[in-house]
Amino acid sequence: MRAYDIIMAKREGRELSAKTIKKFIADYTHGEVADYQMSAFAMAVFFRGMNSAELAALVDAMLYSGEVLDLSAIEGIKVDKHSTGGVGDKISLPLAPAVAACGVPVPMIAGRGLGHTGGTIDKLESIPGFNTSISSADFQRQVAAIGACIMGQTTSIAPADKKFYALRDVTATVDCIPLISASIMSKKLAEGIDALVLDVKFGDGAFMKTAAQARELAETMVGIGQRMGKEVVARLTNMNQPLGRMVGNALEVKESIETLKGAGPSDIRALTVELGAEMLVLGQQATDVDSGRSKIENALDDGSAFSVFEKMVEAQGGDVKSLSDLALLPHVESVYTVEASQAGHISGLHAESFGKAALSLGAGRVRSADLVDPAVGLEVLVEVGDPIEKGQPICRVYHRGEKGLEACLQQLNDAVNVSHSPVVKEELFGQRIA
Repeated sequence: MRAYDIIMAKREGRELSAKTIKKFIADYTHGEVADYQMSAFAMAVFFRGMNSAELAALVDAMLYSGEVLDLSAIEGIKVDKHSTGGVGDKISLPLAPAVAACGVPVPMIAGRGLGHTGGTIDKLESIPGFNTSISSADFQRQVAAIGACIMGQTTSIAPADKKFYALRDVTATVDCIPLISASIMSKKLAEGIDALVLDVKFGDGAFMKTAAQARELAETMVGIGQRMGKEVVARLTNMNQPLGRMVGNALEVKESIETLKGAGPSDIRALTVELGAEMLVLGQQATDVDSGRSKIENALDDGSAFSVFEKMVEAQGGDVKSLSDLALLPHVESVYTVEASQAGHISGLHAESFGKAALSLGAGRVRSADLVDPAVGLEVLVEVGDPIEKGQPICRVYHRGEKGLEACLQQLNDAVNVSHSPVVKEELFGQRIA
């Protein structure tokens, strides 16, 4: 079938054979299918969906479009975690070393931020010298030696996904469950992991706006893992307000270091502990989630998690001194304080608006080729449910002069809701799917 025929078949809701899908993806990866044709195909899938057989073929085609790592020589059960993206979501930074400190190897291939959601790779690269572009061989050696490594997606690992994701981001087809599932699972299965914990976000700052949508996505990805013989656990988590206080790359590194030293915001610690406990159970270093929580908490409190993070930063060329002297991390001198316009109770902190506000400053990218400023960002000073007074500081904006400040403040105008009545904060954790 020609690309035209495949697009038309999917547009009309007809089922595509596994052979057709695999050939189509291979041709796209090698440049024989144009971007505009793949864009049309993505939109057709967005509206028509895919059945389980089509989705299985798409995952296989993207997974085997490049190298699939073999980590069998590394002792232990290799477990990774993936988040579907949020605002202020820096959980991978404290989580990977904490889990590794408890004896479970963590090989993690992470992504860059696009749009209002941040990326783990951008955060790590705000540490001076930190190298996320390492070879597969170095990746495997570091996991074996230290217990954890976080690197960016290489051109050899799931190249079909790398190319397709950039296209989806600019064609309004990111929030499509078959395409999200295939993208995430093809990357993660290519790592050579044995098990996976998924943090599936729902709410204002997430791609899945409702818990029902997040549950469907989680169930789809768990099913893919089961088909491929991998243990997968998904936790639904709330993204109706930013995670932690900081939004912006170097700022989030500072907050991650606080968490690795036994402090940090309560929600960052809680999510690190909960996801870490699930990873320890899958990695057979905890008999149940309760004992897993205890082990992760101890690793954060006794310094062992921070020690692994230091080794990881040093191994990947980062300046270890900057982890102790935070002034060595990128920073700006200009700080603008946003104050409450009325008294009352914080009833809403719209995560997406905070993400877009940080994006306006240069903390993220609108296009994949955009440069990111690692120093700029936001510090959110209140939480949902907090009482406030008129004129009370609610957010600090770290900016470079006037660059992006006006657009940032316009986004923040819509970011905070105030109620005259007391408000109950929403639960952080939703359903568990396994």
